[in-house]
Amino acid sequence: MDALDTTRPNIARVYDFWLGGKDNFAADRELARTMTEVNPGIPKMARTNRAFITAAVRGAAQAGVGQFLDLGAGLPTHPAVHETARTVNPDASVVYVDNDPVVVTHASALLATDPGIDAVQADITKPAEVLTHPGVRSAIDWTRPVCVVLAAILHFGDSVEAARLVTAYAGAACAGSWLAVSVFSGRDDVMESKSRAAYTAASFWVHGTSDMAKWLTGLDVVAPGICEASQWVSGDGGIPDRGGWTLCALAVKP
Repeated sequence: MDALDTTRPNIARVYDFWLGGKDNFAADRELARTMTEVNPGIPKMARTNRAFITAAVRGAAQAGVGQFLDLGAGLPTHPAVHETARTVNPDASVVYVDNDPVVVTHASALLATDPGIDAVQADITKPAEVLTHPGVRSAIDWTRPVCVVLAAILHFGDSVEAARLVTAYAGAACAGSWLAVSVFSGRDDVMESKSRAAYTAASFWVHGTSDMAKWLTGLDVVAPGICEASQWVSGDGGIPDRGGWTLCALAVKP
């Protein structure tokens, strides 16, 4: 099984390495370092993505949202979504979803240790599978606002696929629900070409602000809008002129 083959790089473990985690193997570290040589800013992109997730989840919790669905959650890192949400609302419910059995095993052991927190294995590209999963159905009440997190995952599909997923999950949520979205992005054709050739763990697409704006059609984008992650956290907005960065947005369903 690919998820158990430590000789081949794994998306979640490569990302874990960029975040300074220890749940990775030699093949993951080799690819992570190769990618960093191509794009020296990529570890920072991973860190600013986590900073955005933390700020977005906190903002949703402060607005009264008590349910969180983290799609393509990846290996556990801190602060985790439930840790952030529960600093605001100790009773917040959180479900971590990933299709990687190793990720789900880690999440079950390290994160889903208290009532109201669960980790389930499902393919997020199949919304019906996720939405009808017993673990999701038992923890998430779709008649009440939920914060859906699609962080650093939509760049593994083209813009049409990303729009399909955003539409499906936003469509399942009621008014007042929140959607946090982020992708690795940039403006450097040479870097993009080299990155695409070097990243052997999966295929990826580079999406821009216009792509994300289309995905979020019909939702109210929260200030500072669609922008680079660290600029979102600071509240300043904007994106760099060149290089690579994490593009993100937080939106509310009216």
